[in-house]
Amino acid sequence: MQIKLVAINGRYTHSSLALFHVRNEMEYRCKDVSTEIVQLTIRDPFYEVLLRLSKDTPDAIFFSAAVWNSDQVEGLLTDLHSLLPSCLLVVGGPQAEVVGANLGEGVCTVVRGAIEAVEEHFYTDLQSAKLQPLYGRSFFHLKEKQKKFVSPYREEDFALHLKNRNIYYESSRGCPFSCSYCLSSAENGVVHKDLLQVRRELDQIMSHDTKVLRFVDRTFNDIPDRALAIWKLVLEYDGDTLFHFEIAPDRISEEMFVFLATVPPGRFQFEIGIQSTNEETLAAINRRIDPAIAHKTVARLAALNTIHLHADLILGLPFETEESYLQSFADIFAMGPHYIQMGLLKLLPDTAISRDAEKFDYRFCKRPPYSVLANQWLDSESLQRLYWFSECVERFCNNRYFPSLWKYLRRVEGDIASFFLALLGVAETNRLFQLAATQEFLCALLVEATGGRNDWQLIHELLIYDWLCCGKRNLPGCLSGDSRNERELKDRLYQQLATDIPDLYSKKERNQFFRRTVFYQFTVECITELGRKATEPACFAFLQERESSLMKLQKVVLLPL
Repeated sequence: MQIKLVAINGRYTHSSLALFHVRNEMEYRCKDVSTEIVQLTIRDPFYEVLLRLSKDTPDAIFFSAAVWNSDQVEGLLTDLHSLLPSCLLVVGGPQAEVVGANLGEGVCTVVRGAIEAVEEHFYTDLQSAKLQPLYGRSFFHLKEKQKKFVSPYREEDFALHLKNRNIYYESSRGCPFSCSYCLSSAENGVVHKDLLQVRRELDQIMSHDTKVLRFVDRTFNDIPDRALAIWKLVLEYDGDTLFHFEIAPDRISEEMFVFLATVPPGRFQFEIGIQSTNEETLAAINRRIDPAIAHKTVARLAALNTIHLHADLILGLPFETEESYLQSFADIFAMGPHYIQMGLLKLLPDTAISRDAEKFDYRFCKRPPYSVLANQWLDSESLQRLYWFSECVERFCNNRYFPSLWKYLRRVEGDIASFFLALLGVAETNRLFQLAATQEFLCALLVEATGGRNDWQLIHELLIYDWLCCGKRNLPGCLSGDSRNERELKDRLYQQLATDIPDLYSKKERNQFFRRTVFYQFTVECITELGRKATEPACFAFLQERESSLMKLQKVVLLPL
């Protein structure tokens, strides 16, 4: 029996953990079965995908359906049903039941829940080509779920299916939270692998020069001591693998903070679920975290400047007004994460919040991803305004372009939401959302938006510093001054600086140093704001080499004039 197992991923670098579990179960449960894993992306041409899947007339094709790919899955199932009428079509994943309902009876079979929990007769029905419309049950109802809960990867997978892709790994399954907007809330329970099993499975994964390893545990640090043990374990492996974890901000112990202070830059990435700082909202979605503890945790992690921090904020939650949403944003901005992931609420089928849609007067898209349009607290106009506000923050903040400016505004700006609302006005006037958000374009918009402020000269200097820290040799038009002054500065430095400065250049390297290095003079106020000591204007030398830091900006040296 020939079976194709299909995942339509968001990007080529993504991989589908589910397919490997399905393959293993198929080959274990069925006799004389041959499986082929097919990983595609949502950008692949539909017709070419259809030809690829129908090639060699497989006996069955399995799909994994999620909110981001269910439209493509529905289209492929419809056309494959017409093209290969004798081929068994099976769909699983979080969107499987919706896909099955949309297509109607007779097109496909739906498998809900984890493949390890599917009833035994599914496999006999499959082999006899007499599948029923629906199979599946909760993984947490299995008596031997710990035995079933193992890594699905084989050695050959790393050279074939996982080559040049992110690798996804579960050290636990389930979530201790029951957030009303999340599909995880549909099942109760959490199962954890013991640390010896985690080590064995990571030994296999890490022996293959893994670039990115994403732990897909819903709340990785639900047991802090266990999380700390795994953090220590992953850093025992040689290499520069990036490890991604989803964490709760209120489950970080002091011992964990001490350890995290030793983590090399760029090895860990945390996605921190905050969602809102409005306590009424947090209670309504059953996400009971203390915003004050979240602030303390994220700010302390941000101060390390070695762990990339994503903080989640959701637009459209219950009881979140325009005012409280902007306050939630301001609270999270003040924490100092590197990336504020401002997502629009999706009313996913079978979640608690979707069942309360009428109660809360939710209006939302009827097709995936079921984005909210309005609710009891935000009319459509208000929600649209906040959506574009969030997109403005996305364009300006979620990159490495302006870190010094944001650090300054975090310190002095009393109403950061109003700052970004004003910036949004400038952005819309200049058609930011219809054009490419290049660094130069964003910089020009910031110059325009801050031109009337009392501190515009300092902001102008901070923008110049950030621009040059990104490795640019020439200032853009919105920041450039008199090029003669820049040449005169370099000439003056060439005459005044010593012929040999240890750790900077030798006498033999001096001319090359001046040819390659960018110099710029800054005021005392700006130098002080950047955390350096100065009593008179001085010059920064922007070297043509990167720091071994999280953001990998240019190395900068302060030179006396």
